[in-house]
Formats: sequence, structure tokens, C-alpha cells
Amino acid sequence: MADVRIPPEASATLAQAFKALGDPIRLQLMSMIASAEGGEICVCDLTPAFTVSGTTISHHLKVLREAGLIDGERRASWVYYRPRRELMRQLSTLLAVDEPARG
Repeated sequence: MADVRIPPEASATLAQAFKALGDPIRLQLMSMIASAEGGEICVCDLTPAFTVSGTTISHHLKVLREAGLIDGERRASWVYYRPRRELMRQLSTLLAVDEPARG
């Protein structure tokens, strides 16, 4: 559970990340990237998992990158994506709710 209130300057970054995750395809992409074996995944492994075009997948990946949720690295003709774990930890901290102590 969050121990302290988030500062106003951090709220804009976190809001942008939550907004980016508000799309079902981006949420699925983020899940695939975050759970990838070895900590990263090639776009060549992401695209076939969806029925939308590669251009659409690229757009969604761009939104996730701009929101600070993922990093990408080009290797030859492919891009490999990995999660930015610090931002993901901040998001999960905000969502974690502990049961209040009962007296």
C-alpha cells in the first residue's frame, strides 16, 4: 500500500501511464512484455499474437514507450522491448490495498 501521497509532479507521469494501459491491446502488449522470458521480447513475437496490423501494433508500442512503460532497442531489423520496472512498481504500489488492521 502507498505509504505517502504522490507528489503533484509524479501524478502527471503516473496518469499518462494509466491512460496508456487503458486500451485492451496495449494492456495485452504490456503483459506480454512484462512477463517475457529473459526480460525482453522481440516485436516479431508480439505482432502474431494479434489480429490487427503491424502498423497498429507499432502505434500501440509507441504509446507505451511515450508513457514511459517500456524501452525498445533495435537489433538489426527487429526491435526488442523490455518493461521499465520502476514505473511499473510505482503503478502497482498505488493499486495495492492492504486490509485495515482490526482492533
